[in-house]
Amino acid sequence: MNKEAQINELLTRGVEEIFIKEHLEKELLGDKILRIKHGIDPTGPKIHLGRASVLRKLKEFQDLGHQIVLIIGDFTARIGDPSDKLEKRPQLSVEQIKENAKNYIDQIGKIIDISKTEIHYNTEWLSKMDFIETAQLMDCFTVQQMSHRRNFRERLDKGEDVFVVEFMYPALQGYDSLMINADVEIGGFDQLFNLKAGRTVQRKFNKPEQDIMTCTMLEGTDGRKMSTSWGNVVTIIDEPNDMFGKIMAVRDDLMIKYFTLCTDVSTQEIKEIEESLVLPQTNPRDIKIRLGKEIVTIYHGSDAAQKAEQNFKDTFSGGGIPENIKEVKVETGVLLADVLLGEGLVVSKAAFRRLVDGNGVHNLADDSVILDPYFKIEQEIILRIGKKEFIKIIVK
Repeated sequence: MNKEAQINELLTRGVEEIFIKEHLEKELLGDKILRIKHGIDPTGPKIHLGRASVLRKLKEFQDLGHQIVLIIGDFTARIGDPSDKLEKRPQLSVEQIKENAKNYIDQIGKIIDISKTEIHYNTEWLSKMDFIETAQLMDCFTVQQMSHRRNFRERLDKGEDVFVVEFMYPALQGYDSLMINADVEIGGFDQLFNLKAGRTVQRKFNKPEQDIMTCTMLEGTDGRKMSTSWGNVVTIIDEPNDMFGKIMAVRDDLMIKYFTLCTDVSTQEIKEIEESLVLPQTNPRDIKIRLGKEIVTIYHGSDAAQKAEQNFKDTFSGGGIPENIKEVKVETGVLLADVLLGEGLVVSKAAFRRLVDGNGVHNLADDSVILDPYFKIEQEIILRIGKKEFIKIIVK
């Protein structure tokens, strides 16, 4: 692919909006090495495919020779990004942030070349700001600007609280752009307000304003936006079998978006796949298997992808049990609900009861369904929980 084709792919594939597109395109066609900024707050310990899709866009810039500047928001994570939130995001402790961030660089290195990446933690400068400097930064914005933000406006219209500290987040993100001299900032579509704040801050401090690229948001396994806080994620460090199984659970109507945002399959081939889906002889399951293999290959290699495919077929088509089934040892007489809650397979006892009521707990030893919400473990048992979770419970 020549440079112009690369640039066209960069500016179109999985891109929602570019501001200002004509300027960015001209810069990309020139010889200047652009500073491409992306910030990521360590709100959870694992990077999911939604975040990874933006990192993959960064890789495209990097492949064209531009300088990636990655901001780990260890300071801003303490405030919490209000983007697309209909309530105040809980503030994280310093300890939680450090724990979440400790493996971030290794994970990001699965996508971009870390050796060619400039990395900063925004504590470097934000923790050193005094009150006057903070006041000067906040002077870049008006209350009207902030209150016009969609999710703030919706909360205000409902009579719900919007905290002043939430107004600070986009200002601090904008200050990051000032500190690293960003030429371009890239983020998810829900980040548009924050990204434009960078331009506002740069303009206030008489610096060139960054161009902005927003990327298409990726839905999670439940059809909502993929979000760590909602738990509907496929992470890039999921085990191959788990990753493949989650992809196979994605809604059929989202497959093309996943191909576009999460794989290296060419745009032309994705178009052909999309056209084939309307043909009566096409089985969407076969397309989804291809999708699962493409994604697992990126993060675990082709051998792992082949094994994950076979494991899925053996398990779900042949009625088998996964090779690496989770095992837990318990005392005799313990409630099954307590075991599953402790292993994170249900979020509450009420959720367990709903699962039982919906015939969602299967005893694989005799192919029976557990219907008793107070079922006690008296002997070793292998269960399928819902459609894709398995557990082997051993009595001590």
